[in-house]
Amino acid sequence: MTPGCSTYEAIIESCNVDYGIAPESVEFRASPYRKSSTLNGSKRGISSNIVVQELLECPICMNVMHRPIHQCPNGHTLCSKCQSKVRCCPICRHELGNIRCLALECVAESLELPCKYQILGCQDIFSYHGQLWHEQNCKFRPYNCPYAGAECHVTGDIPFLVAHLKSDHKVDMHDGSTFNHIYVKFNPQDVENAMWMLTVFNCYGHQFCLHFEAFNLGMAPVFMAFIRFMGDDHDARKFTYSLEVGASGRKMTWQGIPKSIRDSHTKVRDSMDGLIIQRNMALFLSGGNRQELKLKVAGRIWKEEA
Repeated sequence: MTPGCSTYEAIIESCNVDYGIAPESVEFRASPYRKSSTLNGSKRGISSNIVVQELLECPICMNVMHRPIHQCPNGHTLCSKCQSKVRCCPICRHELGNIRCLALECVAESLELPCKYQILGCQDIFSYHGQLWHEQNCKFRPYNCPYAGAECHVTGDIPFLVAHLKSDHKVDMHDGSTFNHIYVKFNPQDVENAMWMLTVFNCYGHQFCLHFEAFNLGMAPVFMAFIRFMGDDHDARKFTYSLEVGASGRKMTWQGIPKSIRDSHTKVRDSMDGLIIQRNMALFLSGGNRQELKLKVAGRIWKEEA
């Protein structure tokens, strides 16, 4: 701020606002838009609320700005993330400094804002900082494409992603809760980092992804199979799955709870939450002369009783 603004700065500091992200006990409120017909004078308040919301929209990324909010010398505002990426104001092209818009930060504290995923079904209203915490955890937020083996930035709801996996990634679709796959590798001595989504299963009104990966765990080459649930973790815990590999009267089994696709396949793999088979054991279970890997992976998904 310019010299001579000590009074103004004292007023801002007197707001005594906690700028930390809201804790998990965020208070949900009924939408002020839904209350407009019952509160006297509410239309004017709602109109003012909308105007301030528009002022809080960053002109570059279009997201709601949170503290610290920056401004150019002419008063045009932008969020801190965008301010760190540009040198000139996107409105007037004036060179940016490091000026904070303390007044807008203080006014924003009184706002109640809708979730940005309102169009996807979230109808709750939150305090200014409560909104930020909520949107990071909103059950209506889009899912990332769960495909493994290629970098894919597509997001969407579950029906959209199922269609996307089938049409764009050519993933096999299977109806039923039991399965039997064979993984074949002609040069098993060479274990490169590789990952595949073998199949999407449709059962119990949901979808599940079967993954199979080859990688080095330290210096030891291993293979790993696991299942992810296409939905949130709360629903994933309602299911259990088992995996089995074996031959000639010998077998290895794994039983676990599928992870939600909110967790990336890399995170699940790194947690070791799946069936892990060392290369020598995989070759033993393949039979033959150990010159070819032919690993049979069978499994079952079932729903736990309530």
